Amino acid sequence: MTTLAADSTAVGSPILNIAIFVAFVVITMTIVIRASRTTKKASDFYTGGGQFSGPQNGFAIAGDYLSAASFLGIAGAIAVYGYDGFLYSVGFLVAWLVALLLVAELLRNTGRFTMADVLSFRLKERPVRMAAALSTLTVSLFYLLAQMAGAGGLVALLLNIDGKFGQGVVVAVVGVLMIVYVLVGGMKGTTYVQMVKAVLLILGAGIMFVLVLLAVKGNFSTLLADAQANSSKDILAPGAKYGISAMSRLDFISLGIALVLGTAGLPHVLMRFYTVPTAKEARRSVTWAIGLIGAFYLFTLVLGYGAARMVGPEKILAAPGKENAAAPLLAFELGGTIFLAVISAVAFATILAVVAGLAITASASFAHDVYASVIKRGNASEEQQVRVSRITVVVIGVVSIVLGILAMGQNIAFLVALAFAVAASANLPTLLFSLFWRKFNTTGALFSIYGGLIVCIGLIVISPAVSGKPTSMFPDANFDIFPMSNPGIVSIPAGFLLAVIGTWIGRRKQESAAKQAEMEVRSLTGVGVEKAVSH
Repeated sequence: MTTLAADSTAVGSPILNIAIFVAFVVITMTIVIRASRTTKKASDFYTGGGQFSGPQNGFAIAGDYLSAASFLGIAGAIAVYGYDGFLYSVGFLVAWLVALLLVAELLRNTGRFTMADVLSFRLKERPVRMAAALSTLTVSLFYLLAQMAGAGGLVALLLNIDGKFGQGVVVAVVGVLMIVYVLVGGMKGTTYVQMVKAVLLILGAGIMFVLVLLAVKGNFSTLLADAQANSSKDILAPGAKYGISAMSRLDFISLGIALVLGTAGLPHVLMRFYTVPTAKEARRSVTWAIGLIGAFYLFTLVLGYGAARMVGPEKILAAPGKENAAAPLLAFELGGTIFLAVISAVAFATILAVVAGLAITASASFAHDVYASVIKRGNASEEQQVRVSRITVVVIGVVSIVLGILAMGQNIAFLVALAFAVAASANLPTLLFSLFWRKFNTTGALFSIYGGLIVCIGLIVISPAVSGKPTSMFPDANFDIFPMSNPGIVSIPAGFLLAVIGTWIGRRKQESAAKQAEMEVRSLTGVGVEKAVSH
């Protein structure tokens, strides 16, 4: 086995790394500019005009979903914690079955641009759109925080930048690039970038997967044994990260619940279903996405244990970016400076594509749901909506830069899991009840969204994720009253329970039975959806 020198923090050639980064930015920016020439209407900016095929959208979904958390965070979690880290791969993949079976086709049949379109179909439009927009912005910011933190650690490693200030500059540069991508290309440009990124990421991970197996002559048992020998923890059994106490096991279960249920409530993933012309293509896109995402997450198991074997957990944790540096360090061991630069450019592309998708989702939600539907009461022109959306992108970019700087050093797979918990607590109960429960009403939706957000975020704030531990966001503070790092096991049932309580309280304000019947028919059959989308 080869390892990095114990005192080395510089990896590869910073000049070569910068050159490949710049080349990728130039190529993708060219794609975005070309796509912008056909972005004329609000529907083009928000959903690419609904013109993408199922396979195209499947690649774009994979590009949107396989974030820096998937490539950098999960590989690092497996390398350092083994069995406990692999839960992220399992949870992220299984979650797609929930999305496919429960929401993909129904959302495409019912909505137009955003999640709020579905909720406001038969509920009171203004309060529901406000609540849905707030939830979308909150989940998007949590997710953006993770991507920005990953960008800081990755580029700091590759350019040998140490210290908070240097990494903060990197985060700011990523934020500016994200803003430019979305402002110029809208959803069309973003979708093409995500498709390119998905191909590069899965191909790059596949090559690393093959090289790791070649290094152990195809013997997976040898890989596991060598990885364990190079680690001070037992990474082949549960407990390396979460321990084996009753509370730590409960935290482990809480994380798994959040991962499995969170995908079906992620606004930036749900919005991708509106970029295809029919419900059939929505189903095809999810099927393609499951295949691509499934292959990738199988790769992460080998990449993680490969990093433990060939780099070692101690050196990974000593590098800038800590756990998030595992995949780049493994690439350096497998193929040297050039391979490291290529794989790192792919990781950088991953971050840019995902943050662009998040930004356009959040901006579309604010412009379409808050500005056009609530503030202007449906009287805003498409030009006004797009202009407000672009302004919102800039604001979101600035906020995400600040939050990303605060979150540097955190494992980004863990940070994304918090976003999943928020999505599953606030969005998922409201979506499912709106689609499947005839008695569900506006009061229930507001209780679910606001209540789920308050419970979930409140528990996160008083959890070890924020304070009380050396790995917390504020390690010197100590207000970790809630004992679990992920609140999903409490906040998700609370979101469903609050939806039921709110529906019971507001039972005298039952919505139109005709609208409920229309929504049920449309969601299940697609009748009338083409007319609504083209309207």
